[in-house]
Amino acid sequence: MKEHVEAQKNITFVVEFILLGFSDLPKLQGFLFGMFLSIYLCILIGNGLLIIITKIDPGLQTPMYFFLGNFSFLEICYTSVTIPRMLADLWTHKGTISFVACAVQTCFLYILGVAECLLLGVMAYDRYVAICKPLYYPLIMNHKVCVQLIVVSWVIGVPILIEETYQIFSLNFCGPNKLNHVFCDAPPLIELACGDTYDIEISVHVAALIFVITPFLLILISYVKIITTILRLPSTSGRSKAFSTCSSHLMVVGLFYGSGSIVYLRPKSGHSAGSVKVFALFYTTVTPMFNPLIYSLRNKDVIAALRKLLPK
Repeated sequence: MKEHVEAQKNITFVVEFILLGFSDLPKLQGFLFGMFLSIYLCILIGNGLLIIITKIDPGLQTPMYFFLGNFSFLEICYTSVTIPRMLADLWTHKGTISFVACAVQTCFLYILGVAECLLLGVMAYDRYVAICKPLYYPLIMNHKVCVQLIVVSWVIGVPILIEETYQIFSLNFCGPNKLNHVFCDAPPLIELACGDTYDIEISVHVAALIFVITPFLLILISYVKIITTILRLPSTSGRSKAFSTCSSHLMVVGLFYGSGSIVYLRPKSGHSAGSVKVFALFYTTVTPMFNPLIYSLRNKDVIAALRKLLPK
């Protein structure tokens, strides 16, 4: 009994974590700060402009651009969960984050990440209705339905993801507190936990399958039907126009899902910590930065709206 009490006294529970981030690159801290600050400003300006033009331009008052404006707002929120904190760590050369702040960051990262997956699925459904059922499009995708789809995308995963975050942070963290990552995330946190983590790892993978793979399969099914319909169109110009309205969305889906799946669906020993950091940064910073470029450079309506908005 005495030995058990002594053992309990010797256990120290983690009250804060240290995000190692780019501490292995001390000479590049200034360069990385400048680079990520530039990326963050590009995300804010680019996505901000998309939000403005989809709200004020009369030619962009369609469901497709309504979803795009919401997606751009979501991108700003999503990156604001990680980049400002990362910039502060690079500036101060300190990576300490409290237990509660780490839990809050993880929770918001998952809620917004899942909302992004679901919204990409909604945008694919919108393209499916527009191309495969054009006569019914105004009826099916009326404003009320569009608002309901946005609300569902934002809130449907919230209770489950709060519970998921609670389970992760209910694990015993009694050993080292150094996270070899740039932000708080489940894989590096689970690696630090003491005791058996098998159940929570399964739980994380099940949540990923439900909220990440399900929308992806819906996107896949939508695009199989879209491509089949496009190939049946008699005119070449009709086919190219239909493809052009989908290509931007497909590129964003490819970037986001490609990098995200490598991080969350990889085998436990599949990649080094360095490569996981790179892919995590890719889907949390690079993809949101490219989103406005992809949609503006490949869309004549968006280019025309930007020309009207911006001074010559």
